[in-house]
Amino acid sequence: MALHISSALAVSARLHPLLRFCFHNTCPEMENASGLQRQLASMKKNLFDQGYLDEQFNQLEELQDESSPNFVEEVVTLFFRDSSRLMANIDQALEQCPRDFHRLHKLLHRLKGSASSIGAAKMKNECTSFGEFCSEENLEGCPRSFQKVKKEHTILRQKLESYFQSLSLVPSQLLRQVGPVDKATPSCS
Repeated sequence: MALHISSALAVSARLHPLLRFCFHNTCPEMENASGLQRQLASMKKNLFDQGYLDEQFNQLEELQDESSPNFVEEVVTLFFRDSSRLMANIDQALEQCPRDFHRLHKLLHRLKGSASSIGAAKMKNECTSFGEFCSEENLEGCPRSFQKVKKEHTILRQKLESYFQSLSLVPSQLLRQVGPVDKATPSCS
């Protein structure tokens, strides 16, 4: 028993002060990081389970590394900036008389592609529905359907802002020690 204790003390003397503290005591920083990581994994899983995100979001996260630790957040931020501009253009096109359904369809195609590129599944699906109304040149259905696209855009923005805000609370060195946020996949219902 004495051999194990002296070996452990020798090892702990060479450790970083935070790790030495954690070795001898409970480590609130690690416990907090672990709790935040579980919360993040749960938030992300809910985004998948509720259909807001799809596998493309996981693929985007796989591109993130130490050289670009905020890659996903930056891509998502660009998506929201560009998609807001596209939606403003779609709003303008919907107000024109007569409606230019060809222009609407082109703008919508860009919006749907952008949503698809970050894994925004619900928004992409609403864009598909809106596209069908545009193809039919449905004067009443287009504005109604576009309101659903805007609603999904707003909800997704709020949810992802909350996710990234929570992600920023975990210090990067503790997050690396605890491990990456689990890859989320939808639950089978």
